[in-house]
Amino acid sequence: MSEAKSAAQPPSLEAVRQRIDALDTELLRLIDERAALARVVAEAKRAAGDGDKFGLRPGREAAILRRLIATERRAASPALIVRIWRELIGDSLASQGPFHLSVWGGKDPGRAVELARHRFGAAPPMVQVAKAEDAVAAARTRGGVGICALTADSAWWGRLLAEPRLRVFAALPCLGAWGPLSALAVAEVAVEPTGEDVTFWVTDAAGAADAVIDALSRDGVAAELLAEAGGLKLFGLAGFYQAEDARLARAPGRLAGVIGAAPAPLDV
Repeated sequence: MSEAKSAAQPPSLEAVRQRIDALDTELLRLIDERAALARVVAEAKRAAGDGDKFGLRPGREAAILRRLIATERRAASPALIVRIWRELIGDSLASQGPFHLSVWGGKDPGRAVELARHRFGAAPPMVQVAKAEDAVAAARTRGGVGICALTADSAWWGRLLAEPRLRVFAALPCLGAWGPLSALAVAEVAVEPTGEDVTFWVTDAAGAADAVIDALSRDGVAAELLAEAGGLKLFGLAGFYQAEDARLARAPGRLAGVIGAAPAPLDV
């Protein structure tokens, strides 16, 4: 009886601390190995003549994080997993070539900076800019990402209709637990479906947003108004839509179009 009771006793605090120290050493070894492999990838890209290409691949990142979040575990929260791997991915990208962030936060710049770091990690250099247009302009440069807040007094996203290569590829924050959608990230990157996406669609349709939502709904498109300014409306469409989708062509508005897409929140 006493032996069974003794076997059931939890480990001592000192034993737990020793185990944590051992895990920290192993984690460091694995992180260092991963960082070294990222540099091997960078060298391979340079040898193949692709060293000047931006390595950002939002679709692959979403697939990695969703797989990790779906993996059975005992205690690690989605927030912990996302923060760790965003740092690892950001450091890897920064080692492969130019990678820099320009952030416009509107009336809450601190929140925009926080979201940008959560999404892209601490590795890429970051600057705060005075106008959304400045962040968009920086996104046109090599390795540039522009992060702009969604506010009631700026329709910066409407200007993306005239951009031949810039696309929205990320919605911030990427976890529902971190709060409502507050900003979008744009860059010259390929935007691909990930299986759970939100497409960003702009229209100059007059009248109430509900009328546009109803019209889209009748064509099988679920939409949500995200922002409205300067006579334009920005909607989030559930799913991945191509720019030439006939259902969007039939939607209200003379000036309208898809400006990008992003993975839906990873924790829903």
